[in-house]
Amino acid sequence: MMDWRLRPCQPQDETFLRRVYAATRAGEIALTGWSAEQAEAFLRMQFDAQHQQYHARNPGAAFDIVELDGEAVGRLYVRREAGRIHVIDIAILPPWRGRGLGGALLRALQAEARQADASLSIYVEINNRAQVLYQRLGFQVISTAGLYRLMEWRATTA
Repeated sequence: MMDWRLRPCQPQDETFLRRVYAATRAGEIALTGWSAEQAEAFLRMQFDAQHQQYHARNPGAAFDIVELDGEAVGRLYVRREAGRIHVIDIAILPPWRGRGLGGALLRALQAEARQADASLSIYVEINNRAQVLYQRLGFQVISTAGLYRLMEWRATTA
């Protein structure tokens, strides 16, 4: 059994959060042919924009660090509203992917949603392998817009 926990992001987590963000973009960056300096500048700019947007668009959301056995391994950002829990972002560092941690986090959110009689939703890029996990957990595609799909789970549909 995994010993994971969430803790609120703190200012001193910024370097770690930048590392997590860079890991989510590694495949794209590898295709650019950019120098390390160019890639670093791009990632810095993109992280800053995403970080500001997430906080501006989601006041009151929970911005958490995912820890596994006391080690920071990812981030989970969640907005809770009446009748709806929305995963703003979930990202796990590559060495810890594929070990069931993402599923464990989502099952915990499903239990919370069930208790609150709320839906659980997430946007996912159409080419993201995580869709398989979401579908296995009972999420259904609600809509597709551009590069993203809105997926939703409801206790009554699971």
